[in-house]
This record gives sequence, structure tokens and C-alpha cells, in this order.
Amino acid sequence: MPPDSNNVQSTLAVRVYYEDTDAGGVVFYANYLKFFERGRTEWLRRLGVNQSELAVTEQRIFVVKQLDTRYIKPAKLDDLLTINSQITRVGRASIDFFQCAELDGQRLCEGNIQICCVDANTLRPAALPDELKTLLEKVQV
Repeated sequence: MPPDSNNVQSTLAVRVYYEDTDAGGVVFYANYLKFFERGRTEWLRRLGVNQSELAVTEQRIFVVKQLDTRYIKPAKLDDLLTINSQITRVGRASIDFFQCAELDGQRLCEGNIQICCVDANTLRPAALPDELKTLLEKVQV
């Protein structure tokens, strides 16, 4: 179920290329996860969060902990998709997103993705840096 539409949302346009499709000519299911990753990454970049810098200065990186994805309709070669991303929860060491891929306003795929913040050296869960947590909480509501 999509989160409340009052949450701040980020959008990213993604063109479907031949390399994104399977033998049937539709987007290979796992590629939606790549599109969603791009959506989250570009949103963070627009907020001023550089993940490479975060790994070096704070020793923090993000990994996918859990996801629940629903495939509704296929996307095809040359389609221009809109990837919508919303933060639904910010925890001590995690961020929950609702993301969907749409074509001309019609939902094709949607998912809830939980991202975990981990220590870059040990790969164990680690608290989000305070400044980042505050920033993400602001765009959550």
C-alpha cells in the first residue's frame, strides 16, 4: 500500500534500453531494483548527500536489508519511466522507502525497500550520522 501522499517525493526519469529487457522484450524484473537504486541515489545527491564522501568521512555505507516488490504491468523498450521515491520511516540505522515505476501516470512496479546504514569497515549496522538523520527526517514529512 502506498504511503500517505503528503510525504515529500522525488522523481527520476529513466529510459528503458535494450540491455534492460529480457527475451520477451519487456524489462527484466531485477532491473526495476536498479531503477529504484538510481532513484534513491539521485535523490540523496540532490539533497547534498554524496555517498562516496560519506563512506570516507563517516565510514558509513548503505545496503539493502529488505524489500517487498510488486510487479503490476510490463515496461518495454524505449519507454520513459518515472521513478517515484518517498521516505516512509527514518530509524536509528535504517531508512524505509516506498518506490514505484510509472509510465504516463500508470503504475508498473512498486516496492517497499529498507536500507540499512552500516560501518564501511565492519559491515555491521551503524547509526546514521546525526546531520543526515535530521535531513532525512525533514523530507519524510
